[in-house]
Amino acid sequence: MATQNNPIAPPDTPDTHIRVLIADDHAVVREGLAAMINRQPDMRVVAEAPDGMEAVRRWSEQRPDVALVDLRMPRLDGVGFISQVRTLDPKARILILTTFDGDEDIYRGMRAGAKAYLLKDAPREQLLDCIRAVHAGDTFLPPNVAAKLAAQVSEERLTDREQEILKLIAAGDSNKAIARKLNISEGTVKTHVKSVLFKLGATSRTEAAAIAARRGLVQR
Repeated sequence: MATQNNPIAPPDTPDTHIRVLIADDHAVVREGLAAMINRQPDMRVVAEAPDGMEAVRRWSEQRPDVALVDLRMPRLDGVGFISQVRTLDPKARILILTTFDGDEDIYRGMRAGAKAYLLKDAPREQLLDCIRAVHAGDTFLPPNVAAKLAAQVSEERLTDREQEILKLIAAGDSNKAIARKLNISEGTVKTHVKSVLFKLGATSRTEAAAIAARRGLVQR
């Protein structure tokens, strides 16, 4: 029986905060995001990571409610992080926060299993609303991002071989050099190049390389 001097201790109060992991290779970005998130009464940052591999380790330790990850990071990029984490937990809730807005970047991120895709210049309230939406199990895509995703899904996609050739075109390789590197005939390369140009709506190799960079089909 409890006494006045020895009251019954109240049960442990569960943590009702949205527990957030931040993965970004720029320390200043992580610090700024953490400061903003920790000011919210319903959120707290439980882990930070400067690269994808460390982010997977920290996610496994903390099992956050929401992970904010950059798309381009050392050792393991954002898509790789999403793939590894969703192997551990298919219901993991991940938000991509990046500067890259190419339609292929968006497509790859959402296809990997991200619940949201935001650019780093998004308004503060939009980011906070996005974290809450993802935590609630919703998908969050700003209109401009959703439009690019819809366009990418509706377009005829490059084959794996065409993507290989596009990367070599962007690197400045000639048809002869591409044929040698891929161990195929120069005639086959010309056929693939023609298909690549058609699918991208490009009139030249230079224009194809520019379109590929803008859309995120090749790394910038």
